Amino acid sequence: MTLKKTISFKWLLGSAALAVALTGCASGSSDNDESEQTETNDTETASGETSSEYPIVIEHAFGETTLDEKPERVATIQWGNQDVALALDVVPVGFSAANFGIVDDRGLLPWTAEKVEELGESDPNVYQDTDGLDFEAIADSNPDVILSAYSGISQEDYDLLSEIAPVVPYPVSPWTTTWREQITLNAAGMGMEAEGDQLVEDTENLIEEKAAEHPEIEGKNVLWVNFSANDLSQLHLYTPVDTRVSFLQELGLVFPEAISDMIDDDTAYSLNLSAENADALNEADIIVGYGDDALLEALQNDSRLGQIDAIKNGAVVFIDGNSDIGAAGTPNPLSIAYTIDEYLDLIGEAIDKSEE
Repeated sequence: MTLKKTISFKWLLGSAALAVALTGCASGSSDNDESEQTETNDTETASGETSSEYPIVIEHAFGETTLDEKPERVATIQWGNQDVALALDVVPVGFSAANFGIVDDRGLLPWTAEKVEELGESDPNVYQDTDGLDFEAIADSNPDVILSAYSGISQEDYDLLSEIAPVVPYPVSPWTTTWREQITLNAAGMGMEAEGDQLVEDTENLIEEKAAEHPEIEGKNVLWVNFSANDLSQLHLYTPVDTRVSFLQELGLVFPEAISDMIDDDTAYSLNLSAENADALNEADIIVGYGDDALLEALQNDSRLGQIDAIKNGAVVFIDGNSDIGAAGTPNPLSIAYTIDEYLDLIGEAIDKSEE
C-alpha cells in the first residue's frame, strides 16, 4: 500500500508504564505453498530456521502487535534497528539513514556499511528520513513488519505505520531501549527469537572479554554530561535509563548514588542541572560527553566548572560527533563490536588522569 499523506516525525517526551512481554501461542506455523521467491532486496536469514511459533504477540508502549506468520520482508526505522537485523544476517528491505556520526553518501555508519557489504548487498534501500519519517517510502518498500524498538515514534506515527505493516516499537518509553531489548524485540518481530538470544549471549561475552582487559575501570564513578561552550550555566546529564549510561555501567563503571537521588522520574533519560549545582559533578571520577579539546579548555577556564575534579584533571572522555565512536554511544551489537576497543582505551586514559 502507499500512503498519500506524510506527517513529520515528532519527538515524544512522555512515557508509558507498560512492561515488555513476548507471548508465543502454541499453534505451529503452517507451510505457505504460494510463497514467491524473494527479490534481491528481500530479507533472507542465514539459517533459514526459527523456533518461533505463530501467532506471536509483542506487548509494547502503544499496546500490542500480533504477527500471524514469520515476516519475509523486514523494514526498520530510526536509530540502529537495522543493525540488529543485519547482525542476524538479514538485509532489511528498507531502513533509515543515520543522522549522526561519520556516514557515507548513502547515510550508512561504518559498521552498517561493513555488514551490508559482507551480506552481499550493493544497493540497500535507505530511507532519507532524517528530517521526519518518510511514510510513503516505507510503504513503497512493501514490508511485512516494521521494527522500531529503539526509536522516539509518537502514537500518531505508530498508527500511520500500522496501516502499512505490523510495528514493533519501544517497550516503555522513547529512546530508552537497551541493546538487549533492541535485539530481543526486533528478533521476535523477525521470527528469530532463538537467534536473537544467541546474539545477546555473543555480545555479552564480547563485552565481558573486552572489559576484563581494563580492570582499572571497575567500580569507578562516571557521569555522562553534555556542556555547551556557548552557555556554561546549564548542564545536561543522561540518567541510567539512557542506553549510553547503562552501557557504561555494563563496562564496570558506576553511576553515582548521589546523582541518582536527584532524579524524580525513573523513566526520564536526562536531567538538567544549573551550573550553581555543579559541585554534584565531583561525585564522578570521570566525565563522558560529546565535545572536543576546545570545549574541555573552556570548561577548565570557567571559574566554577574548572574547579570540578574530573574537569580540572582532564579526566574527561569527550567524544567528537564526527568520529567512529561518536555514533556508538547508543550501542547495538554491530556498533559495540566495531568501537569497543577504542572506547575502552579512552575511558582507561581518563581514569589514569583522575588518579594523578
